[in-house]
Amino acid sequence: MSKEDDNKAIVGRWFADFWGKTCNLDIVDELAAPDMLLQYSLHEPRRGRADIKAFMTDFREAFPDLNFWGAADLIAEGDYVVGRWEGGGTHTGPAFNDFLIGSLPAATGRKMRFTGTTVLRLKDGKIVEEIGLDDGVTALRQLGLINA
Repeated sequence: MSKEDDNKAIVGRWFADFWGKTCNLDIVDELAAPDMLLQYSLHEPRRGRADIKAFMTDFREAFPDLNFWGAADLIAEGDYVVGRWEGGGTHTGPAFNDFLIGSLPAATGRKMRFTGTTVLRLKDGKIVEEIGLDDGVTALRQLGLINA
């Protein structure tokens, strides 16, 4: 297998096991570099395995049915892998204050479904960066944090 194929396999596992329907936080220790950067437009940037695990733990407590899946084949070039995705969830858990634009009170029952594109950079078989551009306006509108 080529370096690109190896990197796509790693990112495929990350998408399925970290972002998928059931999250296995052990995947963070296995696939993420110790100082990995996770950055999306809706949230403060996160750095390091512990911070990334805390982010996902809080996200899934607030949105227990959270699920993201690939919307196209992964594209790889050198150390980079790009993936398109869609997903979302229903806010039925505790209050959630991770969104940059505002907080949600507990269990609003609001659903969000949106899409995005993510670029991941790998080094020595570990993910060092995950930087995504998501349709945050759609998600925030659906959650009632901004008006159309």
